[in-house]
Amino acid sequence: MDDDTHISKLKEETARFARERDWEKFHNPKDLSMALAVEASELMDLYLWDREPNRDALEDELGDVLHFLLEMSNATGIDLSEAFWKKQKKNEGKYPADLVRGRADKYTTYKHNQEGK
Repeated sequence: MDDDTHISKLKEETARFARERDWEKFHNPKDLSMALAVEASELMDLYLWDREPNRDALEDELGDVLHFLLEMSNATGIDLSEAFWKKQKKNEGKYPADLVRGRADKYTTYKHNQEGK
């Protein structure tokens, strides 16, 4: 379904869901960012103590994270595809593949190493 579903359709669905419940008044950026963080922590909790979550639980938490990300995008008017590609371009510059392949250092380490050359 990922191949067939546009982000705009998902955003429309989350907006419809909130609208039908009269929840838009609660969906301000501050509260949505907190809800997103809570859902992300619930995703992390599935793996706490090296547990291996079952697929249903993982799908539920990923769905919750995506839901609140879409809600946050709706509330702020941010185009997620545009935000993704802008950030991807920044990351390409911060983490050049030829310098970082197989390493997990912070980007400032690579920048420092580049300046030292």
